[in-house]
Parts: sequence; structure tokens; C-alpha cells
Amino acid sequence: MTRAVVLLSGGLDSATTLALARHDGMICHALSLDYGQRHHAELEAASNLAHSLGAAEHRVMRLDMGAYGGSALTDASIAVPEAASVGIPVTYVPARNTIMLALALGWAEVVDADAIYIGVNALDYSGYPDCRPDFVAAFQQLANLATKRAVNGAAIEIRAPLIHLSKAEIVLLGMRLGVDYRATVSCYQADNQGRACGRCDSCRLRRQGFEQAGLADPTRYQD
Repeated sequence: MTRAVVLLSGGLDSATTLALARHDGMICHALSLDYGQRHHAELEAASNLAHSLGAAEHRVMRLDMGAYGGSALTDASIAVPEAASVGIPVTYVPARNTIMLALALGWAEVVDADAIYIGVNALDYSGYPDCRPDFVAAFQQLANLATKRAVNGAAIEIRAPLIHLSKAEIVLLGMRLGVDYRATVSCYQADNQGRACGRCDSCRLRRQGFEQAGLADPTRYQD
């Protein structure tokens, strides 16, 4: 078996990604980032998912991206939109995926991992530029240049297995892999119990995914 670092937010996509990495036969080191987001319910969900989905270990790294704000997810003065956005929405966190992949890359070298799994998605995503295939390919080039492993002929592969899937396809994949989506938290403004608002963009895309998959939505809502 080979090792992988899996970025685990606690949401639907990252839970599916962890389950898929385990299905691929990977020993998984799950990594979450406490970046100053609005709530910590997703981090609690990530901890539970890491255990239930068989990660070898789970670590939470802390980096306060709220110190400079610029996103509705890290700045309480910016409201989370409750309608579909045009263009790049205010819930985009500047450089978040770049930072998370960089942290994962460092840990991957330490644990001698062959791959990093990230659950970005280009079809049902919310307009974030760091969820596109071109971004993943560019970071792969960086990893090939910046790591001791790559220089020694054992490059770390950046894997984004969900990137071309619809949300419905992701849900169906996760169901086949045994993911309990009741344990995931995707909402941008979930309460302390992890219950979703049902109104934000993330909730809308999640709900549509279950509807299009023909499955009952297991999400716990505040109302």
C-alpha cells in the first residue's frame, strides 16, 4: 500500500475524496485547515469522517486567514450571499486551495506519500478559480520543481478525482463507497451543531446534487 495526504474539509466533496483514496488502496493522512472560517462544525465533521472512513491519522493545521479577510467566510462584516452568484462570489477565500495544497505537499514529503488528494470540482463549483483543472495542473508543475522527492525521481502526484464530475455523480460515487453524508457539513454558515442554513450557494448545490441523483437529501437543516 502507498501513502497519500488527503485534504479533508468535512464537506461532501472531501469526504467522497477520502473514501475514494481509501478505495484506491492508500494509507491516508487526512489534513484539515482551521483558517479562521465562520464556524468549526466542519472541522468536527472532518475529525469524525477521518475516523469513520479509515484514515491512518488526521491533523488540523491552524492558519488565521481571517487576519486579512477579503472573504465572506473569513470576515464577519461580509454577508454570505443567499442567492446564486454571477462571477467569482464573495465566498471565495483568496489563495485558500494554494495554501492547503502547499501544506499538504510539505506533509506528503515528511510521510513519504506518493499522492495528494484534493476534492475540487470544476462542473458544480461556485466560480472559484482555484477549482479548475488548469490550477491543479499548474500546482503539479510546482510540486515537480519544489520537492526533494521529485528531484530524486519520485514526484508527488496531485490527484483531483472529482474535478470533472457533477454533484449528482459525486453523491452516487460516495454512496457506492459507503460515505454517510449525514456526517458531512457543507454549509457556509452552519450552526454549532453542524445544521445547514439551506440558503447559501453551497447548500443549494448540495441539495441539487441529491435531487439530480434521485436520492433523499440527508442534510440536517436549521429550519
